[in-house]
Amino acid sequence: MKRISELQPNKVWKYFHEITRVPRPSKKEEKIIGFLEAFASEHGLFLKKDRANNVFISKPATQGFENLPTVILQSHLDMVCEKNNDVVHDFENDPIETIVDGEWVRANGTTLGADNGIGIAAQLAILASDDIEHGAIECLFTVDEETGLTGANALAEGFMTGKILLNLDSEDEGELFIGCAGGKGTIATFTYEPVAAPANLQYFHIGITGLNGGHSGCDIHKGLGNANKLLARFLFLLKKDCQFALAAIGGGNLHNAIAREGFAVIGVEGKDKEKIRILLNLFAADIEYELKHVDPKVRLTMETLDAPETCFCDIFAERLIHSLLACPHGVIGMSHAIEDLVETSTNLASIKMKDNQTVIVGTSQRSSIESAKNAIADQVAAVFLLAGAEVKHSEGYPGWAPNPDSKILKAAQETYRKLFNKEPKVKAIHAGLECGLFLEKYPYLDMISFGPTLREVHSPNERLEIDTVDLWWRHLLALLKNLPE
Repeated sequence: MKRISELQPNKVWKYFHEITRVPRPSKKEEKIIGFLEAFASEHGLFLKKDRANNVFISKPATQGFENLPTVILQSHLDMVCEKNNDVVHDFENDPIETIVDGEWVRANGTTLGADNGIGIAAQLAILASDDIEHGAIECLFTVDEETGLTGANALAEGFMTGKILLNLDSEDEGELFIGCAGGKGTIATFTYEPVAAPANLQYFHIGITGLNGGHSGCDIHKGLGNANKLLARFLFLLKKDCQFALAAIGGGNLHNAIAREGFAVIGVEGKDKEKIRILLNLFAADIEYELKHVDPKVRLTMETLDAPETCFCDIFAERLIHSLLACPHGVIGMSHAIEDLVETSTNLASIKMKDNQTVIVGTSQRSSIESAKNAIADQVAAVFLLAGAEVKHSEGYPGWAPNPDSKILKAAQETYRKLFNKEPKVKAIHAGLECGLFLEKYPYLDMISFGPTLREVHSPNERLEIDTVDLWWRHLLALLKNLPE
């Protein structure tokens, strides 16, 4: 089996491997920032930070290329931290264990962090190199992209000077992205008074595992299973056939990931035990059939538990289950302007219990049209308001309106065509990129986003296609010498 150090282009993979050794959860980027500071010092490069801890490193033009315009290369420092339940991993301290698996690089039961570690690696490879031809380079490394884009949102005017920006945070080689969706979050908080769990009931843990999960923007159109929605479906069906006490519920983790796992703890009378097991088996058969093409490993389990101390009262449990079932999830509308582009979507991301008196439901909405984004956020809010929850929206972030007349787009198309004798695809993306926020502070920027091929990001199945890294790298280096004036 190959090691990362044997892959090509070696310069990029070298730094990617080093980056995977540095913990960098969202909002906890101190270690990767220290890594960049040591890197800049070692190579004699200018580095500065702003109040948000965004990092800027610059490098002068190589000899003979001083007349090229300054270009900004941009990636984000943080990574989504997701792991399988059976994996022991501390994202704040442990390195990512990478595996070369045929044509792909993946991690051992955790997210890989190629989103956006491969972009960082390319920036460092260029900054460290003495044999790559380029004009003046400004590298921007933003913090906390994955949980709120707070680094891009807090970016100060004047922090960078270039007028061309290459965002290195896309996931399909051969595709040039010139627009993205805006987004916001809708959080529903339920408060309740726990009651004593009836001692005469038998208690069971209902689990949903084996779903692929994925990115709530890039993968929302694939019809992937959402553990939170499946859990609500089963509990609703169960309520129609027998009485049960709901003692606990949970599922999902991050606002920008489709929930892969979920669970509920229920108590039932002994006479209903077999009825529930039969219902679960029938429901599991239905779900396996529905998801056989996208989530063939889905599993629903039922295990005996000791009686908990408390549970929800019946009225609250019913309101919660009904609202979770009614909450929309998935694609809401397709674009009429760009073929095959999801315009509007919503993700039922997480259900979390807190302090034995609060249930917090996290959702996220995306749209390339601001009014549509707000409309679906209001629809989600209405569902939970009807159920008695307190609802708040995050500030959100703007979309990035496509500019098909972009000069850097034309240069990227021409360069790709000459390199590979084929046309790149020009697209907009339903995921959120930081480009829309950059335009608020730097309205003159001419931007594209491109990257190698990644799959199932934001999940432990995240993987990076090896050959596409070389193709993307060659395109990036050629483009640095073909920048428009």
